[in-house]
Amino acid sequence: MVPRHTKTALAPRKTARPSVLPVRRTPARTGVGVIRRKSRRGSLWTGTHNRKRSLQGQRRRAYGRRMLNREKLLAEMPGTFNPEQQQLPSMVAPPVIPLSEQLQDRRMAQAEEQAREDEIFAAGEELYEKAIPYGVILPDFSLQDVIAAGVERLLPLGIRLTNTTEVYTELENAIRDRTPYSIVRLGDGELMALAQDIVMPAEQTAAQATFLPYAGVTPPDIASRNLLANAVRQATIVGVPLSRRKQFQPLLYPVLRGHHLDIRSMRLTTSTINYALYQEGLLQRLLQGKSLLLIGNASPALAELLLARGYRVTGVIAPVRGMADVDRVVMETGSAEFDLALVAAGIPAVVIASRIAVELGKAALDFGHLADGIIKGELTI
Repeated sequence: MVPRHTKTALAPRKTARPSVLPVRRTPARTGVGVIRRKSRRGSLWTGTHNRKRSLQGQRRRAYGRRMLNREKLLAEMPGTFNPEQQQLPSMVAPPVIPLSEQLQDRRMAQAEEQAREDEIFAAGEELYEKAIPYGVILPDFSLQDVIAAGVERLLPLGIRLTNTTEVYTELENAIRDRTPYSIVRLGDGELMALAQDIVMPAEQTAAQATFLPYAGVTPPDIASRNLLANAVRQATIVGVPLSRRKQFQPLLYPVLRGHHLDIRSMRLTTSTINYALYQEGLLQRLLQGKSLLLIGNASPALAELLLARGYRVTGVIAPVRGMADVDRVVMETGSAEFDLALVAAGIPAVVIASRIAVELGKAALDFGHLADGIIKGELTI
């Protein structure tokens, strides 16, 4: 028998390692040694090197280099589109150099000044030039001088407006004597509503005055136009605008003529009479000791504020939903006890105030946006 060779267990071979690893130092630029950190991948020196991972990294780096070289070769091959190579210097637009903000502001100011000069010439100087006979000049007379001289000559034909003190006195007397008295005001909203199919087509009114629905009239609304004209005709005193802008006085006169309202037979004051009463300190005196009826969407907030200030508010009617709500408001007003009605209801306020005086025999004031100013704290009363 062939004797079996028995395998003798060999003791595992140990790798001799130094008991204490030497510290490798790399001299820094400053001359001070810095301890090198161990790499995550290990190192041959420490015995923790991973050969497989190292080979994979080499392959990836080599593959990446080959890809980059291939792309470079393709880009350089003739017939291959390369946007950077195709753009010739003559085809590239020069860079746009933005103007400085200061230069832009200067040019804008010059353009605005030129536009203003053109407007002034078209508005006055051109008319002045055409009014002078050919071959005559007026030295040292400006446009303002000519206008002033013309106005002075025409003043005898003007209409004197009732001033603030006179309006206050008349209103106080009407409240005391319990006689009807209404103050209505015509602004751009009221005039545009009155102009429907009188001065301009109703469709044009709607296009030019897009705020009218908010103010209580949605053109075309001829019925509301007629109610408004009748209210102006029956009002005790009518506030008219002083502004010469196209939506104010230039619109006022043809509107009144179109509705057969003779401006010279009407009692007039300024359309800002509500603010004038406040500014001259007469509004507070007017409201003190009176029973007040507040009408309009802002009335609840205004009533709360006036009550806190010691005024006597006996009634509130709100909301007012446009001209279609006028009949209901006037009917509710008939059952209220008050000395003076303050109506802040947009365009319908003209009709409501006028009807309170005519149908109920009491005093009413078109209060307008003065109510909003008081509520917001912009005006103190």
